[in-house]
Amino acid sequence: MFTAQHARYVARRIVQAVPTILIIISLNFFLLHLAPGNAASVLAGESGSATPEYMAYLQQEFGLNKPLYVQYLTYLKNTATLNLGYSFRDGMPVRDLILQRLGPTLLLMGTTIVLSVGIGLLLGLFAGRRPNSISDNLISVFALVSYATPLFWVGLMLIVLFSIDLGWLPTSGMATIAAFYTGWDAVWDVGRHLILPAMTLSLFYMALYVRLMRASTLEQNGMDYVVTARSKGLTEGKITFRHILRNACLPVVTMAGVQIGNLLGGSVVVETVFGWPGIGLLAFKALFARNLNLLLGIFFIAAVLVIVVNILVDLIYSVLDPRIQVR
Repeated sequence: MFTAQHARYVARRIVQAVPTILIIISLNFFLLHLAPGNAASVLAGESGSATPEYMAYLQQEFGLNKPLYVQYLTYLKNTATLNLGYSFRDGMPVRDLILQRLGPTLLLMGTTIVLSVGIGLLLGLFAGRRPNSISDNLISVFALVSYATPLFWVGLMLIVLFSIDLGWLPTSGMATIAAFYTGWDAVWDVGRHLILPAMTLSLFYMALYVRLMRASTLEQNGMDYVVTARSKGLTEGKITFRHILRNACLPVVTMAGVQIGNLLGGSVVVETVFGWPGIGLLAFKALFARNLNLLLGIFFIAAVLVIVVNILVDLIYSVLDPRIQVR
């Protein structure tokens, strides 16, 4: 239950997050400007006949002719008002462009978190309750292979198997072009396109949560409260799901919150492989186009998203374990 204490905690964490975001966006700004090239040089190079006058015009149009500190102060002022600049390559404000792509990325990330955490918890719990058994060894080998396999290779192999050989699922995109589905047909179409990207991105993180959950289950299995529950005659099923699961999943919840930033990074690879129209694919294209305004906007949104998720994780922590109180 969300109480006034939780509200005060959230408000305090938001205030504390302001300097963190300021440091992050400042580092991103200067690091990107240290890299060679900019949007003006890329557009001029694509034209094939860039004159000094045209280069000067682009520099002025993009504000690149101003000193770096002036650009930085302008960037801070605009970011404070959620004005993330203008993408000249796409011909629209960066904020609108990111909002268009944010939905598909959140859908992919949300599905990935549900699959990886849910399946990882169950497999890790099952393996931890039967250590050194055949099932434990099989789950451990599966987790190790999934963790060590590159995401792009998994994605390509899934496309070859399920799309090319079997023809069950589409190879790329988020919806069937020119199908104009509506209602549940549109939902089913998006769901079919979502299966392969979500499976690819989930395998790596699921393997991590399996190993973490297994270790946590083994630790909890030797605690005094488990011994007391057995002495009272509770069945192993009740002990596992009513007592061990709730305590053993706390490290997994913490890791899931920490991994949100890495999940965004992994979505760049997966969205590129599957042509998923999200922020990851947008960042990949913006990098090669030296679209700094768009890259800075994406990094800003990513930083805010990571902070929000970590606040939510702390609240979930207090729900799972009442002994932990947010202050």
